[in-house]
Amino acid sequence: MGQVLALVEARLRTALGEPDARAAVTFLGTERIEVLRFIDGEVVRYATLGMSAHPMTDPTAALADPVKGPRAELLLSVRAGVADTDKVLRPLAVLASTPQVEGVVVAAGASLDVGEPLWPGAPFTSVLVAEPGGLVEDLELDDPMDPVSFLPLLPMTSNEAAWKRVHGAQALEERWLTNGTDLRDPLRRSVPLD
Repeated sequence: MGQVLALVEARLRTALGEPDARAAVTFLGTERIEVLRFIDGEVVRYATLGMSAHPMTDPTAALADPVKGPRAELLLSVRAGVADTDKVLRPLAVLASTPQVEGVVVAAGASLDVGEPLWPGAPFTSVLVAEPGGLVEDLELDDPMDPVSFLPLLPMTSNEAAWKRVHGAQALEERWLTNGTDLRDPLRRSVPLD
């Protein structure tokens, strides 16, 4: 476990630079999740560290494989200085602990909800999990372990989350793209959905 996390942190540092802050959160019955903060000009990026320590297990599987299975960490990018986004550390740790706590596999296209604003004044309580491989490339691990994917999180308003449940993740992403939505704006309004 420690070796995997050391490799993951090295990959994050290579892709994003040196973190300027880190915090750790532990929930009852789960292993520690860290959140690292990276500042890149006008953008602040938050990355989880700890979710990939163990493979995610399909909830329908009879037995959890301790070696094989998808592994991931979460990435969130927002504009710096617009809102108190550092309060997202605990919600991000909650989302990263979802595979341990709820026994789900977090993958692109999924919605994750924390049930409260991601940070003070945020119009978002949930995120859309986007495709990996853009900002941070997948990290290959020794066989038979699956690679670690770095999954970008796109904050969704409650209206967007409801619309996504009906129309799907791709339709919502197309709607954002068509409307030129700045997904890094921590205070943005919902995209037009009619």
